[in-house]
Amino acid sequence: MTVGEIAGLIAAVAFVLLVGMCAIPLFKLGRLLDELTGAVKDVNASTAPILAELQDTVEAANTELTRLGGVTTEVEKVTADVARVSGHASTVVENTATLSQIWLAAFGRPLIALASSFHGFRAALSAKVSGGQR
Repeated sequence: MTVGEIAGLIAAVAFVLLVGMCAIPLFKLGRLLDELTGAVKDVNASTAPILAELQDTVEAANTELTRLGGVTTEVEKVTADVARVSGHASTVVENTATLSQIWLAAFGRPLIALASSFHGFRAALSAKVSGGQR
């Protein structure tokens, strides 16, 4: 055996040791990837029902939001109607106040004057009748 052959043999043995040392971490990496694949499958299996339930929840929420939008529209209509009725009620109150003032001016004061005249006439007549019988 020559020096070159011995050097080649040492290089071959060193290469085999290097490959052996690299194989151990590669095997461990392979097991880690297998476990990671299993974990991903478990997460996928448990996530699918949650996502389906979440989709149902979102659809129900969208339905309720649509219904709420309709209710809001109806409330706006009712509010507009109430404002219109309130305006009409204010007009009726103003007209009633004006009519009351007109009635008081046209009939109230003359009736008060007439009533006071009748009262004075009755008092005078009563005084005359009382004074005449004594």
